[in-house]
Amino acid sequence: MKRIAILATNGFEECELKSPKEAMENEGFKVDVVSLESGEIKGWADGNWSNSYKVDKTIDQVTAEDYNALMLPGGVINPDKLRREEKVLTFVRDFFKQEKPVAAICHASWTLISAGVVKDRKMTSFNSIKDDLVNAGANWVDEEVVVDQGFVTSRNPDDLPAFNSKLIEEIKEGKHEEQHA
Repeated sequence: MKRIAILATNGFEECELKSPKEAMENEGFKVDVVSLESGEIKGWADGNWSNSYKVDKTIDQVTAEDYNALMLPGGVINPDKLRREEKVLTFVRDFFKQEKPVAAICHASWTLISAGVVKDRKMTSFNSIKDDLVNAGANWVDEEVVVDQGFVTSRNPDDLPAFNSKLIEEIKEGKHEEQHA
């Protein structure tokens, strides 16, 4: 059984966690919500705090070796909090080192920039962080979903159907020898 980590904390864009999680679970994957602290994390929807989601594991309890792939939802608050934690950045980097699929949507690429894994990668994101990605060396494009050797990115919640489809496809394919940071 494929095990997938969704890395998030308070302030994640709710649909960007809920929709991929449900899509992956419907494929029979075991999906863990990994966060900074145990308990629950609160989502963000329509400009307000929304529902809470159970944290399955804390960042202190996991390594990339435990999972087949990593998925990062966006939201503005969530990646800005995650990118400040060295344990998070090491966790993210290790998926790239182990050539495993990684998927990020919307503002989640902020965490990837801080982890130093976007240089020379073709990717997309929410348009307001295009400059951040270009300045970090990414080849940014405005497309619904971009796949670069097991690395999947999308722009916003409207892209979720395409994002979920490519995410599942890449997880099923498994490791990508060309996956790199």
